[in-house]
Amino acid sequence: MNLAEPATFDRIYREHRRAVFLTAMRITKDPALAEDVTHDVFVRLWRRPARFDDARGELGPYLRLMARSRALDLWRERQAAGRAQDRLVVAAGIDPEPQPDDPSMRAVAGERAATVREALHELPEPQREALVLAYWGGLTAEEIARRIGVPLGTVKSRIRLGLAKLRTSAGGLLPEAGAELA
Repeated sequence: MNLAEPATFDRIYREHRRAVFLTAMRITKDPALAEDVTHDVFVRLWRRPARFDDARGELGPYLRLMARSRALDLWRERQAAGRAQDRLVVAAGIDPEPQPDDPSMRAVAGERAATVREALHELPEPQREALVLAYWGGLTAEEIARRIGVPLGTVKSRIRLGLAKLRTSAGGLLPEAGAELA
């Protein structure tokens, strides 16, 4: 079977796309993400058809395994991003509020978010970098120190100072937190 031949690839895509999509959907629980996984699997097959060795097994299970692996990677990334967001909420002392149904309340919430983003951009680069790596990148202070080549205490100080400046710059939108990063 010549996977690089367009007619063969088209047939394979039509035969296996649903199974690949369903495999991804079981893991991601998100149709858009499952569609992205399906696309990735078939693009990888098209670009590197020699990676599939029919002597080692059938194409269907191979494609579903690829979909499972990619979907798990994306699921783990989302989990890490959620944990990073949770750590930012705790460190900044923000109580998560439910999304308001009232459009005027949503506008106020949007303005608050814009103010916090603006305050983040006003931070000195080293503090902003440390906060972004810690809370959105999900890295520990030790990992940040290794990554940017500065002492651990410096990273912790940058995070602590950055959070304090965010609270000040955001005009009271971020309440004082009782617990900072250790």
